[in-house]
Amino acid sequence: MQREIDNFLRHLQLERNYSPHTLDGYGRDLEQFRAYVGREGREEVEVARIDHLTIRDFLGHLYALGNGKSSVARKLASLRSFFKFLHARGEIDANPARLLQTPRLPKKVPPLLSPRELESVLELPPADQERGIRDRAVLELLYGAGIRVGELVALDVEDVSLGDRLIRVRGKGRKERIVPFGRTAEQRLRDYLDVRSRWLARRRSVRNPRALFLNLRGGRLTARSVQRNLSDYLRQGARQLKVHPHLLRHCFATHLLNNGADLRAIQELLGHASLSTTQRYTQLSIEELLKVYRASHPRAKDE
Repeated sequence: MQREIDNFLRHLQLERNYSPHTLDGYGRDLEQFRAYVGREGREEVEVARIDHLTIRDFLGHLYALGNGKSSVARKLASLRSFFKFLHARGEIDANPARLLQTPRLPKKVPPLLSPRELESVLELPPADQERGIRDRAVLELLYGAGIRVGELVALDVEDVSLGDRLIRVRGKGRKERIVPFGRTAEQRLRDYLDVRSRWLARRRSVRNPRALFLNLRGGRLTARSVQRNLSDYLRQGARQLKVHPHLLRHCFATHLLNNGADLRAIQELLGHASLSTTQRYTQLSIEELLKVYRASHPRAKDE
């Protein structure tokens, strides 16, 4: 089974362009399953002999270990993808994980900021410091284009057309899309590109000369650094908000929807393969409407 796992992970890396973080997650989940089916010194189990009952027993084992529903659901999703890959290659007759139902998870509403709150967040990086100028461009582009943090740090200079206010984004599975951004983001990017030029001029060599966003050492800015910087700025602004990597992306989609944007258009901008993924923002919008209604309508208030 180890050979099949290695082939699957190689497929995700080379053909699907998955991030190292995602690959690590799949690898851990599948290794845990491999260890379970090979427990008690049993011989290596052939993948063709694994059925849905084996996987069901594994999920029960996870619950017994104290894993929550979200953790079990993630591991089941990893197994579904793994066996789907093997089935597509003709190594097994069917995907045994398809017969199992995903644990029902509570719907979690991502953290959101109102347009006014968000505007103040975008002004937090100091405009009189080179790093602050870079971070202003980072935050403005994340919100102005609604792209993922991983997509932002993967941008190269040639992916940006300032005159047209467009960027070429490489999304999941190496799919490319063209995304617009606003006038404010354009100005923030122009300010940062001046800073970037000065950084390059001060350095004899740069590890990633094509990267749009550089760190202070001349390397490509990482997604973890972006999230850490945003957390630091929010903490400085006395905002007790748990920062999710997609915070600005969620705000982008919800603010568009609240202002009348078509859901299909938002799907294209976000790069979602399925409309159902985008539709969660309708739920966010409805919850905001309910909040306003309950606070404002005289018949909605408690006596």
